[in-house]
Amino acid sequence: MADIILNHVTFTYPNGYTAVENINIEIKSGENVAIVGQNGAGKTTTVKMMNNLEKPTMGDVYVGDKNTKDFTTAQISRIVGYVFQNPDDQIFHSTVEQEVRFGPKSMKLPKEKEDALVEKALEMTGMVKYREENPLNLPLSMRKFITIAAIIAMDTEVLIFDEPTAGQDIYGNEMLAKILKDLHEEGKTVITISHDMEFVANNFERVIVMATKHVVKEGTPRDIFWDFESLEIAKLKQPYVSRICHSLGIEGNVITMEEAVEALSKKYGLKS
Repeated sequence: MADIILNHVTFTYPNGYTAVENINIEIKSGENVAIVGQNGAGKTTTVKMMNNLEKPTMGDVYVGDKNTKDFTTAQISRIVGYVFQNPDDQIFHSTVEQEVRFGPKSMKLPKEKEDALVEKALEMTGMVKYREENPLNLPLSMRKFITIAAIIAMDTEVLIFDEPTAGQDIYGNEMLAKILKDLHEEGKTVITISHDMEFVANNFERVIVMATKHVVKEGTPRDIFWDFESLEIAKLKQPYVSRICHSLGIEGNVITMEEAVEALSKKYGLKS
């Protein structure tokens, strides 16, 4: 299994804009990690270097024992799957099944293995009944699940999701949470960029905060969402449950609804 290491990495685009500067990140195999920060913090550039869609201008990116500078994007993408923020940047087949099948088919797997991976991916994402639909006829929220299925079907060790909750309703977020949980329980490394602090607080073991092209802090959701200095630097807000408890003077670094109910009951002598 592959750890991902970014060692003193800087990335500058051809136009001269530096997106990330001298960052160090280590993600262990099997971890479930969220990367948060405002637009322009360098999050997407960072994860694209993990997938080798971009190569660092300075420093090194390792996927397991492989320095990405020495390998093609296709070679690294067999280990690190990447789900684009905009599904329309990824979809190019005329049916959902063809889209999901493309990855495992290109890997020239035995047909039985290919079929099994496709069925698993369609089932995990709720796309089975849409398998013959043209993806572009489906709404944005569903197109996102198609692209997620396409990467799941490649059975990579690492999966990166760029803003998967954008455009999703409560049902979509619940399905995403289950998909991430199931992949994590399979031993996959899951890396997710998200602006949804509630989703991050409830679904990840570790959070990496980025701001102004740098890593500001990393830790558990509880560490991150009660570190007001880091939140201020990154221009992030606490999850709404934490904000309410903070405004009421409730101690305990609450980050979930269950913890809030318990803390409020204790503070005001209510029966939960």
